[in-house]
Amino acid sequence: MFDILNLIGRDKALFTTDIQTYENRLKKIIEQSTFLVLGGAGSIGQAVSKEIFKRNPKKLHVVDISENNMVELVRDIRSSYGYIDGVFKTYALDIGSLEYDAFIEADGQYDYVLNLSALKHVRSEKDPFTLMRMVETNIFNTDKTLQQSIDNGTKKYFCVSTDKAANPVNMMGASKRIMEMFVHRKSKDINVSMARFANVAFSDGSLLHGFNQRIAKQQPLVAPNDIKRYFVTPKESGELCLMSCIFGENRDIFFPKLSEDLHLISFADIAIKYLKEKGYEPYLCKDENEARELAKTLPSNGKYPCLFAASDTTGEKDFEEFFTDNETLDMQRFMNLGVIKNEANFDEERLDYFEQTIKALKTSLSWTKEDIVKVFFKMIPDFAHQETGKYLDGKM
Repeated sequence: MFDILNLIGRDKALFTTDIQTYENRLKKIIEQSTFLVLGGAGSIGQAVSKEIFKRNPKKLHVVDISENNMVELVRDIRSSYGYIDGVFKTYALDIGSLEYDAFIEADGQYDYVLNLSALKHVRSEKDPFTLMRMVETNIFNTDKTLQQSIDNGTKKYFCVSTDKAANPVNMMGASKRIMEMFVHRKSKDINVSMARFANVAFSDGSLLHGFNQRIAKQQPLVAPNDIKRYFVTPKESGELCLMSCIFGENRDIFFPKLSEDLHLISFADIAIKYLKEKGYEPYLCKDENEARELAKTLPSNGKYPCLFAASDTTGEKDFEEFFTDNETLDMQRFMNLGVIKNEANFDEERLDYFEQTIKALKTSLSWTKEDIVKVFFKMIPDFAHQETGKYLDGKM
């Protein structure tokens, strides 16, 4: 096992002080409450589910489309925390499905609903079909589960946004920005809160998680050397989401404060740290062919082939930001958590246009990426999307 904090350039967890300050209140509220976690078997969803479980909720239901990840979540929780006095159940369901609607119809009684489901990869905008699924998952499933929560008298609805929703440059970030608009519309009928945060280190499907897979399969490590990012650990992502869910006021968006405790670091630098912790000396290769070939022999000599290069793919942002210049901030309430304070900010006509246009495209069973991009620009006039024609799937 490796030290995630060390790999991302830190020596301490971000939110320890805030969690300790609010721990008694957290525990008391959770012990008296019922929870539904959607997308609960992903990296962030698992972290949130564990944070809730270990504080002994009255009821915790976890839903995720991934049957295998759900099994691992249960094994992990039972092995680490054991059992609770309340009810803990998991359901392998697609949130957009009829079966999920029947599940909600059969129960649906929760004090808190947390939605962690998302298509989070920039690479998911490479084709029009996966992009449409991103729209469905990130925007319409959120709107649907919000309305179900309203209908069932849920006390609070939480969902994850992204740092990429602040001045978005890619379709994933823009989809989350549009999701925020839909959430604002529903906030007139239910208390909602959200979170924007950085990359979750070694989360499922991430580049860093891929390092583990590449080592196991004796394949080269590849990473951009010109992109620096902020990282939080999976546990920190769970703590941030839980704090926003429990303590966020209506329309609040929580984010990690940028300070000396949260460091920018490049993927290439993390790869070098990772390899050294594994006992390897990085060996820089000139191209993919050399890297693949050397992967067969170098590791046995204590060296590991790496390919570090500049990024030129669609949707990469040069820098990260958690808020925009026109958003109101509360930086005093918490030690390491910032809060964006929002009034209900949405354009009813634009939201109706978005729903109707996307519905028409889906009904036709024929659309292009350009069709969806055009709708996004209508929703976000200053959307800084640039199409390079290059995607991560075209690289090693």
